[in-house]
Amino acid sequence: MSSNPYENEPGYENANSQHDKDNQKAYVLKIRHETLRIAIIQRLEEYLGLKADGTSIVREPRDEAGGDSSSAYVDEGGVYFFEPFKDLCKRRFLWYYDTYLASIQAEKEKVTEGQAFVQMPFEMSGGSGGNSMEGKFNYPELERRIQNIRQKLDAEAEGWGVEGMKAFKDERGVAANLQRQFEQAKVFFDKSETATLDMELEDNNPFIWRVTYFGRPMTNLDGGLFIFTVRFSVRFPDEQPRVQFSTPMFHHKINKDGIPAYFPGGLHPRPDDAKSHIEGVISLLEEEDPAYDPRTQINIDASKLYWGTKEEKREYSKQFRRSVQRSIEYA
Repeated sequence: MSSNPYENEPGYENANSQHDKDNQKAYVLKIRHETLRIAIIQRLEEYLGLKADGTSIVREPRDEAGGDSSSAYVDEGGVYFFEPFKDLCKRRFLWYYDTYLASIQAEKEKVTEGQAFVQMPFEMSGGSGGNSMEGKFNYPELERRIQNIRQKLDAEAEGWGVEGMKAFKDERGVAANLQRQFEQAKVFFDKSETATLDMELEDNNPFIWRVTYFGRPMTNLDGGLFIFTVRFSVRFPDEQPRVQFSTPMFHHKINKDGIPAYFPGGLHPRPDDAKSHIEGVISLLEEEDPAYDPRTQINIDASKLYWGTKEEKREYSKQFRRSVQRSIEYA
């Protein structure tokens, strides 16, 4: 397979005329536009019950047995079951949100709004057998829709706290479970010699954990104080928590909105163990020589410096240390 999608079409493997080269560029342009529109935006809008204009699709409320009104739950014959892939897509969208916006800004400079897609010689229009990718470029529209998705996801996570407090007052099992996990995690970290942090519940809500991590002495984090919030859903662990730093960080695995690209950590990492999520975030902060993982490079500027030349790596270290030194200002 070629990295040039035009060359992957049968009969066009070695097409190198000037006309073909122009088509190759045009083909890539519309593929990028439609990948954002269909694979990312339309998918998330469907999951979140959003229309293209940003308004919400009205759904019938679900009973207590069904769990909730989350679009990650699917109705099949009156029985609601959880689709973990939808939850994963939401979390990955939050990871790559800055990257999507940067792609939109870069691509819209290459085309004119309303410009029609160029039809390729191997595309055929009309009929049920047509394979033509037809349409027009409209990056401002994609930008607006992607921002609507982000706002909806933020509102969804905020709503977890309200749902959680109700579950706590109703003495539901998930609330008791998270309360117990919080108490156990607090004892664990109080006794731990590997990390220094403070944990508290926001407004005594076991579904919102506020964590303050103190940078270890004699490390690049020395003198730093970093605050992040872990929000849990009443569907936990089916629906995984969402973590966000309120302390600005210049880090190649933390995007500009403070969302870290982490995986559950600890000796025995488990997605159903709340402590594993805390350990995963700490591991992300403390790792000194991480292997390159393209999935987690979610801060574009920081990643370019971190994986760049020696001079760029030194610049990364300077900006990282500067953010550590300033972290106390946001406590």
